[in-house]
Amino acid sequence: MSTTLENIQQQIRENPILLYMKGTPQLPQCGFSAQTVQALMACGERFAFVNILDNPDIRAELPKYANWPTFPQLWVEGELVGGCDIVVEMYQSGELETLIKETAAKAGAEQNDA
Repeated sequence: MSTTLENIQQQIRENPILLYMKGTPQLPQCGFSAQTVQALMACGERFAFVNILDNPDIRAELPKYANWPTFPQLWVEGELVGGCDIVVEMYQSGELETLIKETAAKAGAEQNDA
């Protein structure tokens, strides 16, 4: 049986765009998660998510692994992008959409090569 840390590492590795959040994109359970989801959805690409409220072990371990104490957390290509404030700022500057679209295009190309 894998550890929580191994699960986190696998989730990050297998999902080019991954959001750890409270709730789901359809039903966010906190304002910060809601704002982050709105910014991500506005980029028009699919993304994976983990509801940390359903996964208390991940909720406890991820801040230590990421060295980032709060949620939501956006991970792109294995790198922590940041939380709500950073994601919203990046969206407003246009940087988020560029990053998300490039990552989605790259992930799509890799799937086609497989």
